[in-house]
Amino acid sequence: MRLAFGPWGESIDELLNAARAAEAGGFDTAWFPEFYRTAFVPAAVAATATSQIRLGTGIALAFVRSPLTMALNAIDLDEISGGRFVLGLGTGVARLNQDWHNAHFGRPVRHLRETVSIVRRVIATSHLDDAIEIEGEDERIRMHGYRRPFPPGRPDIPIYVGSMGPKMSRLAGEIADGWIALEIGSPAHFKSEILPQIEAGLAEAGRGRQSIELVASACCVVHPDSHEAKRRLAGLVAFYASVRTYTAFFAWHGFEQEALAIQERSRLGDTAGMIDACSDEMVDAFGLAGTADQVRKKLAEYEGTVDTVKLSPPTHHVSPQVTREAQESILELFST
Repeated sequence: MRLAFGPWGESIDELLNAARAAEAGGFDTAWFPEFYRTAFVPAAVAATATSQIRLGTGIALAFVRSPLTMALNAIDLDEISGGRFVLGLGTGVARLNQDWHNAHFGRPVRHLRETVSIVRRVIATSHLDDAIEIEGEDERIRMHGYRRPFPPGRPDIPIYVGSMGPKMSRLAGEIADGWIALEIGSPAHFKSEILPQIEAGLAEAGRGRQSIELVASACCVVHPDSHEAKRRLAGLVAFYASVRTYTAFFAWHGFEQEALAIQERSRLGDTAGMIDACSDEMVDAFGLAGTADQVRKKLAEYEGTVDTVKLSPPTHHVSPQVTREAQESILELFST
């Protein structure tokens, strides 16, 4: 089982230093999320500051840019990085797309399938003389008289799909080169709810298990005081619990009432109350928080089920210093 890393930085310089440290520490991939920053720009800068570690968008929002723009970004990043780029795509929730980005959301599974189809076609053929016409229900492209004057470094840049629900997980198995989890999750939920759907998608497409890399994600805090570690991670768990779309996920783990209480406090703007409503037991179910031995033991639960685990520090409802210390603790414990 490989380890990947989600670098963080209050500044771009600090972010790059974290990416360099991850490369020096033997991490397989550096994944860059899209929320407080875009996913593409930090990955591009990191490509010039590293030489071996893979660089991925983990995840980029699939519907807030045109598929053509997404494809050209991927081609450029793959060239800058010397063939180390991975395009990780996810849908986000409806409100984020529609209200924050004024973007069309569509039916998420269908919309992402069409987006990936166009992105792959542009990457593979936009340097040829062929016209590109794809007509979908949520996405379309009609390109005539366009010929990119230089070929891509790789015509088949890997595309990973992020998911939590059954239909999107099945789509990942059907069409993606990899699957990547949300920042929170659990081995039990992956084995019971996600892996069977990925396997069903693989079977539908006639693909083998070796066709897809499975990347679990685990937000991580290593601290000598186990309770303090969990408190430092509680803000991130509460952030996800405040999103109604994820209520069923928390309910599956037995934390529906806690999630509903957090959502109510979120509506009132009571951040401290949100965190207080997130118990140590709830934190323990969705992340890696505790002493070094406790974190190692929890991480080992993913052995034999996924190919890679992405480790990242908490970034929601905590101070930059807490995030910084958590990042340093991950690099210190898991660097080779």
